[in-house]
Amino acid sequence: MNIGDLTAKDTLFCKKTTLNCRGRLVLLQHPTVMGILNVTPDSFYANSRLTGVDQALQQAEKMLREGATFLDIGGYSTRPGAPEVTEQEELNRVVPIIEALANAFPEALLSIDTFRARVAEEAVRHGAHLINDVSGGTLDEAMFDTAGRLGVPYLLMHMRGTPQNMASQNQYERGLLEEVFSFFAERVALLRAAGVKDILLDPGFGFAKNVDQNYQLLRRLKELEAFELPLLIGLSRKSMTYKPLHVGPEDALTGTIVANTLALLNGADILRVHDVKEAVHTIEIVKKMLTA
Repeated sequence: MNIGDLTAKDTLFCKKTTLNCRGRLVLLQHPTVMGILNVTPDSFYANSRLTGVDQALQQAEKMLREGATFLDIGGYSTRPGAPEVTEQEELNRVVPIIEALANAFPEALLSIDTFRARVAEEAVRHGAHLINDVSGGTLDEAMFDTAGRLGVPYLLMHMRGTPQNMASQNQYERGLLEEVFSFFAERVALLRAAGVKDILLDPGFGFAKNVDQNYQLLRRLKELEAFELPLLIGLSRKSMTYKPLHVGPEDALTGTIVANTLALLNGADILRVHDVKEAVHTIEIVKKMLTA
């Protein structure tokens, strides 16, 4: 399939703008924000690490007050070279947090960041509304059927390999976007066959992609609108936002804001971020420019 031919057609794309989150209808006519809650001791951005329920509740309250629509809870660091975490340890980290958040903030939409079907199922049972799978179903063959049975939206991300070896798997013979496009086409069909009704796409910035490849992907992001599915973009404080500036993730807020602005102009529907207030402000400024 030639992506250029596909997107050059005089077709009015009708992107899906609603999600059914366990009976709650979420509208995505305007971009929104997903706040990151890392219940891990080793996430790449040290300031995002949460060590217990109380700290998670405090951070969640702050993010919701600043305008987050979704909260994404993860107990397995997916930074390049991250150590393996057992399934039980992941469950021990995320389930108490999700249960506490669901009780404290019933209006919040909770996402479980996991590639394991059992963790996803337990998280949904304790209050999660959405599955965010960085592996796109490649690391647990039971994930798609589980998502279909649970009846929750599924966030399909592009990645190659595992968090431990993905950095070495960034050679794309047919071209980066062409392979991302083919991956999504195949996996979306499998998800539909498994009964998953609400699918979101995440091109996986930083996952089996180097800095230059990330910017190539960002520049051509709008081509993914051919799928007519919501796009979630996770650029927050990643290496592409700080390496060109010769700083570290702790000084990457400026780069993140600029990258998120470019993503919004190229079709992003949800920004997954560490810094909610700044992302909300970015959306408002871009919206003002587009509607003035």
